[in-house]
Amino acid sequence: MQIFYAPDITGNTYSLDPNESKHLVRVLRMSKGDYVRLIDGKGGIYEGIISEPDQNRCIIEITGKIDDFEKRNYRLHLAISLLKNPERFEWLIEKIVEIGVDEITPLICKNTEKPGIKSGRINNIIVSAMKQSLKANKPILNDPCTFKDFISLNTNGVRMIAHCNNSIEKSKISDIYSKNENAVIMIGPEGDFTKEEIESATGSGYFSIHLGASRLRTETAGIAACHSIYFLNQ
Repeated sequence: MQIFYAPDITGNTYSLDPNESKHLVRVLRMSKGDYVRLIDGKGGIYEGIISEPDQNRCIIEITGKIDDFEKRNYRLHLAISLLKNPERFEWLIEKIVEIGVDEITPLICKNTEKPGIKSGRINNIIVSAMKQSLKANKPILNDPCTFKDFISLNTNGVRMIAHCNNSIEKSKISDIYSKNENAVIMIGPEGDFTKEEIESATGSGYFSIHLGASRLRTETAGIAACHSIYFLNQ
């Protein structure tokens, strides 16, 4: 069953926006009476039937709803450095949404080479990944934040900073994180966090962690961190 994004859904019918309508009618060639699913990005998943297959304003008749679809008992906030190659950062976003993440903060660290993102494009990737992986909750995409500002935030959960500096003691995620706890994980840039950044974070209540013996690319480390939390909650 095809899935469409309906962020402002209310009532017994819903009009898909022009992009979703065009995709449904012209690309998928769906017609009146076909069944679809809608996700609202707030935990609701709806079943419906196409009543008016207009490519500019397709009308869906709502036939059922599930609230808090596959709601988890924990929240994961990933704060990860922006990358010089935007395509790699976009690939990371797609994969962590598929695995499961609730909040994403692009970090600007001392070794970050590119400070900005195209938030509109990233949000489109998030929605696409939600539909692909049947997620009903849309992750929050925050504006880019400096390292210093981020560690001063009152973030909720077990707070961790992953790095590769062997002169600083590190723990495994499983040593400090328990099932159903909220988690905040910081991932550094290609050149890693500086020693001063790591010490600032640990001084602000962050646990120093590693993600295994291999030295991972930033985007790979982000995926590994998200999957570790996912795995520990199964």
